Amino acid sequence: MKGGTEESRGGARRRLPKLKIPAKIWKNRKQQNYDEDDELDCVVEVQQEQEEQLEEISRRLIIREDELFSQDAPSEEEEEEDQLQKDFEDLRLQICMAIHNTFTPSSSCSSSSSSSTKHLEVLRSAVASIQQQEVQDRRWADCSQDRVPVWRPQKCLSTHNALLQNMVEDRLTKAAEDDSGGVDKLSSAVKRQVCRMGKCVKEDLLSVVRTVKDCYPPQMDILNVYAALYHRSFFARLTELATSELETEDCSYLLFWVNHYYPLEILKHEELDGQIKTACLGSLLLKGDLNRLEEQYLVHKEDKVKLWLNTALKKEKESWLSGRAPELIDCYYFSPLAVDVIQVTDGCLTEFNCAIKDQSKTQRLTAHLENFLCSYKKCVEEFVKGNHSNVRSVIKAQLVCEQQLRDYITRQTGSLSEEQRRRCLDTLSALRDCGYQCFTGPTQVQLKVRLSQLWTATWVDGSLPVVDSLLDSLNQQLADLIDLKPACRQSLLCALHQDVVLKYVKRMLQSRMKSREQQVAGAQRMIEDSQKIDRFFRDEGGSEASWLGVMLCRLAEILSLQDPASVQLELVSLARTFPDLSDAHVSALLSLKTGLSAADVRSIRRSVEENRLLDVSTNNNPPFFSKVKVKWISKKINQMVLKP
Repeated sequence: MKGGTEESRGGARRRLPKLKIPAKIWKNRKQQNYDEDDELDCVVEVQQEQEEQLEEISRRLIIREDELFSQDAPSEEEEEEDQLQKDFEDLRLQICMAIHNTFTPSSSCSSSSSSSTKHLEVLRSAVASIQQQEVQDRRWADCSQDRVPVWRPQKCLSTHNALLQNMVEDRLTKAAEDDSGGVDKLSSAVKRQVCRMGKCVKEDLLSVVRTVKDCYPPQMDILNVYAALYHRSFFARLTELATSELETEDCSYLLFWVNHYYPLEILKHEELDGQIKTACLGSLLLKGDLNRLEEQYLVHKEDKVKLWLNTALKKEKESWLSGRAPELIDCYYFSPLAVDVIQVTDGCLTEFNCAIKDQSKTQRLTAHLENFLCSYKKCVEEFVKGNHSNVRSVIKAQLVCEQQLRDYITRQTGSLSEEQRRRCLDTLSALRDCGYQCFTGPTQVQLKVRLSQLWTATWVDGSLPVVDSLLDSLNQQLADLIDLKPACRQSLLCALHQDVVLKYVKRMLQSRMKSREQQVAGAQRMIEDSQKIDRFFRDEGGSEASWLGVMLCRLAEILSLQDPASVQLELVSLARTFPDLSDAHVSALLSLKTGLSAADVRSIRRSVEENRLLDVSTNNNPPFFSKVKVKWISKKINQMVLKP
């Protein structure tokens, strides 16, 4: 309205409708008896120290505005309106300064706590002033445009929001360029820049939730206002970096911030979790940029993992072929191969989990672990075939590696698919069996020769100690395993224990007992042999396959029983305990019973089939009978058992 005549100004003022001024304001007006000099004093008050409450200044200016534009006659000078406009501009400036200093409290006070308190009081007062001015803007909105003061609407809230946006962008710009952020240990300028900006976002959001939020009314939801502004600005900065040619290490670090640290360590910080509307923010990078960076990272990591694993295996093979024995640690042979492989793999997977959002992509890395295990198995098999003087000591060390790798793969719950885990464990089982063969191979011939004497007349009457001589021979051969790690020795002995019992049962099913007395005596010998075998392997290395002895005793019980009903009950129980006991095995066992009729055999077989466990997953016994082949049953015997 500057430049207009006093008459025109007064006329406009006289045409303004009287604004309804709250009763409290009228009361203050009457009590204070403002005159022209008092109003001039208010102008001075606007320019006072920051200790002056902006809320009170805003309230007084609104009172002056209401008084000025409620008059019917132009009693004031032109300067009065101009001064009021200037006072409002000064108020806006002080409000902007208070908002701008949200994260930088005044340092004029000697006490830091006093400075922080004063800073928050000023900010709280500025926010209250904004609310007052917004209310006053709405009051003027009902008037004709030609009757509204030139400074209306103030739009303090819009100015506040624009100021916050500029302030946030400025703070991130300064953070990116600041060299005093304590990030000198990071290896590149990109890493330092991203880290400084990220720290700024975290510290400022925590400052908002701790102190700044209390200066705003709940309906303004200032924490989410700041979160959205910082997210948008951080997004723009990282997008600019992502579209440039990044080194692989910088790419990895950027992905770490985008997929891990920002969403989990900042937005999910214990003081922010649940208060920030994270679903409204989205990712810090566009999907296309994110996919491109993740692909760059994955290709690099795949090449690295493959190179590391191949190099580790190559060094291990060179060590074998050198003819040297592996290292002895605590008197047991040891190889660092498994430890190195686990460290490389685990380190890559840990980094991957932080850098890549889609965890199913880990299989691109674990596929190289699977390939390594296949190559490792082949190398061990080839080495065993060679005539190397250090083969036994090397295999002892590799059995330790196999166990360490097996434990690691078994513990992996999210990185390996179930199919990958199964294939890896199958490969390790083949490697382990190859290693066991080095030590148990020589015993196989002895087992076959000595156990062939079972179910002979001299064995049945107890004059031929078949099992005793076998165990004496095993004891001499197992003495060489003293420098095998105890856990591996125990596992090997469990396998050997099962192999001995397996061949024992095979020999039993091949026998032909012609009399009831021979069956009863043979059953007694079986019980005695079972106890000897079980005690031997338990004393040698603590074999945990005690169930083998129980199973032998139950087979002996079936041989000694003569009542068909009792035989049926025992076989049903055995089939429920060992679900891999097939109908062919049942038929083979029944063929040993000379006193059973064809009808008895059919009834027992039918009862066994009808009473099998429906859910074999509840059975914890390892498979045994599935390893016993019964094709040797003669056609004549088979026809007798299956005869209708």
